[in-house]
Amino acid sequence: MVFSRGIFLFAYLPAVLLIYYLVPRKARNIFLFFANLVFYGWGEPIMVLLMLVSIVINYIGGYFVEKFKPDKGKAKIPLVLTIIADIGILAFFKYIGLLISTLNLLPFLNLPIIEVSLPIGISFYTFQTMSYVIDVYRDDAPVSKSLINFGTYVALFPQLIAGPIVRYKDVSEQIQHRTETLEQFNKGVKLFLVGLAKKVIIADQMGAMWSNMLATTSPNGILGNWVGITGYTLQIYFDFSGYSDMACGLGNMLGFEFLKNFNYPYISKSITEFWRRWHISLSTWFREYVYIPLGGNRKGVPRQIINLLIVWFCTGLWHGASYNFILWGMYYGIILIIEKFVLRKLLDKLPSAIQHLYTIFIFMLGWVIFYFEDMGEMGSFIVSLFTLENGIISQQALTITLHNLPLIIVAIIASTPLGATLYNKVKDRNYIWILESVYTLAVMIIVVAAIINQSYSPFLYFRF
Repeated sequence: MVFSRGIFLFAYLPAVLLIYYLVPRKARNIFLFFANLVFYGWGEPIMVLLMLVSIVINYIGGYFVEKFKPDKGKAKIPLVLTIIADIGILAFFKYIGLLISTLNLLPFLNLPIIEVSLPIGISFYTFQTMSYVIDVYRDDAPVSKSLINFGTYVALFPQLIAGPIVRYKDVSEQIQHRTETLEQFNKGVKLFLVGLAKKVIIADQMGAMWSNMLATTSPNGILGNWVGITGYTLQIYFDFSGYSDMACGLGNMLGFEFLKNFNYPYISKSITEFWRRWHISLSTWFREYVYIPLGGNRKGVPRQIINLLIVWFCTGLWHGASYNFILWGMYYGIILIIEKFVLRKLLDKLPSAIQHLYTIFIFMLGWVIFYFEDMGEMGSFIVSLFTLENGIISQQALTITLHNLPLIIVAIIASTPLGATLYNKVKDRNYIWILESVYTLAVMIIVVAAIINQSYSPFLYFRF
């Protein structure tokens, strides 16, 4: 477990920022490297060793890829060996249980299940290290000549445990030469507070509503279950986009600029558009390092369909060692294929409202598949969304709904660009600094109060 919110906000983060700006510029990466390790290893110090092993393997792999680059045949050897090591480590710690349980489905096998603790954020930092070595091989990124600098990149605490997936080629110059400014720091504070508010004020409350709906002893009814999955739909967006905003904000405070990871995905008019807006860094990673190397759309329609199915199988598997994640990935893969080759022209002709409703229905059903690891529970819940067997809405579900209705409305509005659009219209006005100050103070008070009153609630994507 990483720091609790209170320790992170009121002890670790202020100390890191203070020391970071006090030490000489040349020593800042050294300080950040060790500060990152303290952050990651706070709850499970042994996992720091695994990360250090990953850092060393990929640093050495990048070194030899660069050394043998004039001969692509020779350079491919350290590239392949490094990728095998990365995937091997990830597979052992994340998928060994799933693999053994799958093999045990065979009638003649009864292998013992190996219990392995899942290192937090291993999927994120493994994809970062793999992209580094691949980009060095492709001449898309410079090789890192400093183990400390490379380690700082891999273990950078703002985005270490839940993304976004930052590719070395996007930050290599910043790692070596960055200039911290007051304006950038101020931007980072505001973005960090936006993300923190998303998590504490909206995501946690929507998560509590969803949990309360699931915990009711009587059936919720068809409407009650739709309200419940609406809560989870809002929770997972504000939880993950909130973390991404916090990561980008913390990066700004340290002089880094990370690419945006979310772009209002819930306003999409198709699932294709949804995946251009949701978890952008992951979609980009799979496109650059799996889909295009497989041949992309360059080898005919049948091959393109196979490539898409492979990518979405891997996307689902990346999210967790459970069959529901694989099903979730294939669900989106099939829908995207249908959209691309069958529905695209029809969707374009429909009114925008119908396109939105179609997309919302598809991704809400997708979140049901994503949430329920037990296939029986998943099936029962999906059936309950489309039958009146348990009525429209139970009294208990109605009470939960009415209690959370104001926040549901606020969350739905906040998931659109309306607030940002209004802010952009007035951000250059003379008085805007007053409103920003009031907003910042109000958010800080509400967040601190919520942190004091709530039990610890980690980000959903910590487990990936």
